[in-house]
Amino acid sequence: MAAPLNNAYAPPVRFDHEGRDKAPIIDARNIGVTFKVEHGTVEAVKDISFQLYRGETIAIVGESGSGKSVTARTVMGLLSKRAKVAPAASVNFNGDNILKFSPGARRALRGNRISMIFQEPMSSLNPLYTIGSQIVEAIRVHSKISKSKAEARALELLKQVQIPEPEARLKQYPHQLSGGQRQRVMIAMALSNDPDVLIADEPTTALDVTVQAQILNLIRALQQERGMAVVLITHDLTIVRKFSDYVYVMQYGEMREHNTTAEIFANPRHPYTRKLLASEPQGKAAPLPEGAGTILTAKGVRVSFMMRHGGLFKPDLRELVAVDGLGLTLRRHETLGIVGESGSGKTTFGQALLRLNQPLAGDIQFDGERIDGRSRARMRPLRSRMQIVFQDPFASLNPRMTVGQIIEEGLVVNGIGHSRADRLARVQDALSASGMPMNILSRFPHEFSGGQRQRIAIARAVALEPEFILLDEPTSALDLSVQAQIIELLRKLQDERGLSYLFISHDLKVVRALCHRVIVMQSGQIVEEGKVEDVLTSPRTDYTKRLVRAAFDIA
Repeated sequence: MAAPLNNAYAPPVRFDHEGRDKAPIIDARNIGVTFKVEHGTVEAVKDISFQLYRGETIAIVGESGSGKSVTARTVMGLLSKRAKVAPAASVNFNGDNILKFSPGARRALRGNRISMIFQEPMSSLNPLYTIGSQIVEAIRVHSKISKSKAEARALELLKQVQIPEPEARLKQYPHQLSGGQRQRVMIAMALSNDPDVLIADEPTTALDVTVQAQILNLIRALQQERGMAVVLITHDLTIVRKFSDYVYVMQYGEMREHNTTAEIFANPRHPYTRKLLASEPQGKAAPLPEGAGTILTAKGVRVSFMMRHGGLFKPDLRELVAVDGLGLTLRRHETLGIVGESGSGKTTFGQALLRLNQPLAGDIQFDGERIDGRSRARMRPLRSRMQIVFQDPFASLNPRMTVGQIIEEGLVVNGIGHSRADRLARVQDALSASGMPMNILSRFPHEFSGGQRQRIAIARAVALEPEFILLDEPTSALDLSVQAQIIELLRKLQDERGLSYLFISHDLKVVRALCHRVIVMQSGQIVEEGKVEDVLTSPRTDYTKRLVRAAFDIA
């Protein structure tokens, strides 16, 4: 059933407004945003209205590119110069239309009264400054307190967001933290000045399932303690159901439906809302072919890093063992999952197998050839056969190159394609296989949503026609319906090309749908492994039981 033309499912004012005795803290009306692009303009957001009341959480949900983040950035005043906000738009914060504020007044408001957690922490944290100095700066910009008090507050915030060894983390740089730890630093910075409104744009995208629940419970506890209002932008409907009071559903820049959380889940009225609610990773991995050979083996792999503790003049360097004598076997056509909490060593182990970091010890063999002692030059002929899709596509895609150049670069470097036209055809095939249109070759990474960037990263890997791909959280930035598409894409590519995958993830629902076997890691060690159904249905260790419970019982 199509929605009525006057969109009765999404009127400008909430369905529960009559029961409210106070005005909303944010009342946004008629938000429209267009962007200038090479061949005209893109209408990213069309006539969006929403209300947020003190002490509550509203969720804005929808697929990648639906305009969720653009709507939030309009409120924050963080749109690019190429963006134009519709003249009729208004965002009333405590009764004042902040779209009319001067740039200075918007800056004073931003980070103090209204704060935001961004989707990609690596693009939000300055790589040249320590974590501690960045949190201290966020505090002191808005609060006239001494540096020592700000440092104490920074340490307290890191403890609140449950970062391990917070004293040491204050002296580290963003690249020294895992993706999940960086996201927790962003949450600490956003909460540093006790804002009235917290806009959380995919706040748990990079976090494992147990920490997701911890962080969201932390935000909810702070919200109840301070009367803070929260705008939760997410594609995870499990989280929406548990943590939000009111839900707005967006598609193609338009509001399709909104209602109380209970009503949306019990009685979704718009076809798109029903499609979203029905989208969840389905199926299971196809059986391996008879006699499938082995493509990758590892034994006794050990990776460690030196961490700085203590002061500047008396540094205390301690060894952190990230991967402690691990091994695995990966067969052709197989998908092997690696799961565990942030900082468990999943990504470090995976990168050691591809020789993207230097293991201290271990025997690693790819297609029968030992590679653990090879130099960078001797590894180069294997690079087209071994590919990786990174967790954070914004950090792995060159911002100065167009999409076409990014995907073609690997073909040029590895001598694939006998002509420019042949390479262009391969680029287009890879984009098509990854669910992206052909007319984006001249666009840049920053012009896409997080989920779209992830698909571009997958296209770049697929274009080289590898035999083995390390997938590091490839669906973490994707909404549920696109997750399902990516899973089907990976299955199709595996069937057609005999690909083998090492699939690193914190999303056990995706692991269950895609992987043949799974390895569970904790603190650099393997605590459990086996067939996916066996491990997820009858976990043996308490740690695995906790992961499974957090993944499937959060609602």
